[in-house]
Parts: sequence; C-alpha cells; structure tokens
Amino acid sequence: MDDKLNEEDVAKLLANPSAEIRAEIAEKIAGQHPSLSDQQRKLAEDIFRLMVKDAEVRVREALSRQLKENPSVPHDVAASLARDVESVSLPILQFSEVLTDEDLIEIIKSQSPEKQVAVAKRAHVSAGVADALVDTHNEAVVATLVGNEGAEIAEGTLRRVADEFGASDVVSAPLVGRRNLPVTVAERLMTRVSENLRQALMTRPDMTPETATNLLLHARELAVLGLAEADTDVLKLVDHLYRNARLTPSIILRAVCMGDMTFFEAAMAKLARIKLENARTLIHDAGKRGFEALFDKAGLPKAFYAAMRAAIDVSYEMEYDGGPNDRERFSRRMIERILTQYGDLGVDFENDDLEYLLAKMNELPGSSLGD
Repeated sequence: MDDKLNEEDVAKLLANPSAEIRAEIAEKIAGQHPSLSDQQRKLAEDIFRLMVKDAEVRVREALSRQLKENPSVPHDVAASLARDVESVSLPILQFSEVLTDEDLIEIIKSQSPEKQVAVAKRAHVSAGVADALVDTHNEAVVATLVGNEGAEIAEGTLRRVADEFGASDVVSAPLVGRRNLPVTVAERLMTRVSENLRQALMTRPDMTPETATNLLLHARELAVLGLAEADTDVLKLVDHLYRNARLTPSIILRAVCMGDMTFFEAAMAKLARIKLENARTLIHDAGKRGFEALFDKAGLPKAFYAAMRAAIDVSYEMEYDGGPNDRERFSRRMIERILTQYGDLGVDFENDDLEYLLAKMNELPGSSLGD
C-alpha cells in the first residue's frame, strides 16, 4: 500500500475490513496528519474519533504509536487514548504534549502504576504533576520521577521523598544523583541512606567540604538526640573527617557541647593516635590529669581546653530522666551550661561556634527552671 491515503483505502475502511487492515489504515492516516490540508485534516480527525472506539486493541495501538508526538492531534483523541488500556495509553502518556496537567493528574489519581510511571518519564514534568506522582507513595513511580532531570520537583516535595523513601536504594540512589539537590534534602538523606549512598552524596560535585562536614555532623547530632532513623558509624565518620583534614577543634567542640561523647572520644583518640579504649580512660580520669595529657597529645589549641573540660564535667552531672524529649532536653541543658560558663572560664569561642551552639539551643525544646 503506498504512503498516501486513497479512495481504495477509504473504501476498505467503510467496508469494515479486518482488524489488520484497519490498523494499517489507522497508522497511515495518523502518519499523514501533520501534512494534510485543513479539509483533509478535519476528515482524518473524524476518522481518529471512530478509531479510538475500535473494538480491536491493535487498531488503537497503531493510532497511539503514530500520534504520540503529534502536537496537533485533537485533545479529545489524545485524552481517549491516554485512558485506554496500557498498550495503547503508555506511548501517549509518555510523549504527547497535547495532554494538559489536569489530564495527567486525573490519570495519576485514577489509573495504574504503569501509567503513572509513563507520566513520570515525560520529557517535562511540572511541579504540580510531580506532587501528584509523589502522592501515589509508589516506590517505582517516585524513583522514576526523581531520576528524571526534566521533572520540576519543589524542594518541599523532595523533602517528602527523602523522608518517605530515604531508606530505599531504589529511590534514594537517583535522588542522590539529581543535578540540583537542595541542602535541606541532602541533610535528610544523610540520616537515612546506606553507607554507599552517603559517600556518593558526600562526593557530589556541588558539595563543598564545609557543607559535607556540616551534613555529617548534623546526621550525628540527630542520631545522638534519637531523632534519626539511622546512625552514621562514628569511627568511619571520624576517620573520614581526619583523612580529609576536617577533624577540626571547632567540630570536636561542637560535638562535645551537643553531648556527643562517642564522637568526642573517637576524635580525641584519632588525633592523639591512640586506641579508643585508652582515650576513654584518659578522658574519664577522675583526677583530670589524664584528659589534660590527652588534650596536649592531640595537639588541640589551649583555648579549647576549658570548654571541653567543662563539657565533660557537665556530662557527669546530668542524667536522662526518662521523660519526653529526654535526650533533647539533656543537650539543651548541656549547651546552656557551657555557654553560661564559658566567659567565667576564659574560653575564647569563635563567633561561628557561638552562633552554632545558640542556634542549636533554639532548635531544642525548652527546659524549666527546675531542670
């Protein structure tokens, strides 16, 4: 059969030919549609409207294949094909620019996961459509969406994805690899993803050493406060910071002021190049000379000694009481005590450290005067 629809084709169509012939004619008409005259196009579109109701799936499949990237196909035809069985609808859902966001959102809410995945693969996905896809709570759908760089996904939506699917490698792997990943999303992922993905997150081209360090420490803080679903391995974290020359006095001070004694002990052991057990013994030496010797061996600036010594002493004085937000209130009291004492102790805090601790205290639940 030649490329042009002719009278013989029309006659075959009107004579109710086999499904195979109808499919062949559907494909031919759809392929010609963009180059037809106005009158011919109107006739062709009337034929499309008949064919979308054809009982034979192969006829509708042929129509869908040919019309999927046709920008001038009538909206009602595209919408009918998009709501058809999957073998008919998927090409239209993935490629057709005729479908509106309203069409796509209605289909996402009412149709199968396979159709939702097809929408998630589109060359452009608007923020509204992306929200609807995330609302499906379907792992395969959301993984496809976050792996699509053509998808506009609002920061709040990405945070929802990180919260719900952070522990799923299927979703978090493409999420970690997204070209533009807000820091607030990276922060959530740090406490949820596997170690391999955490390392991938740390080595993103747009991740500065300062940001990476802050994210790691934030993950530790959440874990210490009992707010994170997963902990970062403290020895691996300390080793990572040390190897990258980021195990700084400021970081160690912040950690101990947050009540993270595990990190503090591991960091002091690393800097002093001694076993962790030995570092713990020296830190908790009742005579206090042990910590002084450890501090000197670690090579830390003398200005930090008084604050760290005070933090250790405060940690002995306080106990968890088993009440709501126990850990958080413990850390708040720890920071309050350190900030109250630092002036009397002659501790010369850096402005950044002061701002950090004050900000952390403001994030934590308040404490009563009786605490």
